[in-house]
Amino acid sequence: MPADPNLAGRPVHGLILDLDGTLCRGEQTIPGAPQAVARLRQAGLRVVFLSNTLDPPDLYARRLARLGIPATAQDIIQPVIVLRQYLRRELPSATLFAIAQPYLRQQLEPEFSFSEDPEQIQAVVASYDPQFDYHKLTVGFRALRRGARFLATNIDATCPLPDGEYPDAAAVIAALEACSGRRMELNLGKPSPFMLQAALRRLGEEKEATLLVGDRLETDIRMAREGGLPSVLVLTGVTRREDLENSPFQPAAVIESVTQLPDLLGLGTPRIQEQEG
Repeated sequence: MPADPNLAGRPVHGLILDLDGTLCRGEQTIPGAPQAVARLRQAGLRVVFLSNTLDPPDLYARRLARLGIPATAQDIIQPVIVLRQYLRRELPSATLFAIAQPYLRQQLEPEFSFSEDPEQIQAVVASYDPQFDYHKLTVGFRALRRGARFLATNIDATCPLPDGEYPDAAAVIAALEACSGRRMELNLGKPSPFMLQAALRRLGEEKEATLLVGDRLETDIRMAREGGLPSVLVLTGVTRREDLENSPFQPAAVIESVTQLPDLLGLGTPRIQEQEG
């Protein structure tokens, strides 16, 4: 797939790299990804990593280091960071109910209270939760019926892991929507502008000089397109080449793996080149 001709020769100084499906799958790296990231950094590009999962940033940084990709917690942008910033600004001291992994609650408890009493809940947060059950659904349903805010950490349908895909936050959102008659009102993860703005602030780069690389059309590529960034789709995650035909969200270029990204960018000359094909 050829790159957008309007991007040919456009300077790139910063990279927003998706993690799951782009650089790794759980504890397994995409073959060649560490070497590709090293080449990009050697060319002078700044890099931040983006994920819709709720693993702690320091855990992700250690995981990346084990996989051969040096990183710090400050290099990782994920929805809990963005959610906390939003709640501080819009719902300070709110009482929350979260259908999520324990980490989300642990990160928010110093500033926000949690309850399972629908009469007290001011916002329901939907996320990936392997322990999702009927009790949690009922609490969320009753809180939403009373008028609680309906937030989400991401809208991914599935989560790719080494042994296959698992239902992600979209399944939780759909269950709450079906019984409450409400619609999820705000997503704080990809593809929301909140997530993109957090990544750009961390990079310290203007969007015109930043490239986003990911494996999902409906989140990574959509976020870049709606945010005015060029993007590159990799085919090591959930998206297949045939999915592009009917997608409204088209990347500037498609590559089989992140290992091809340095060559697409011209290695030491960090400029987008048109891809043949």
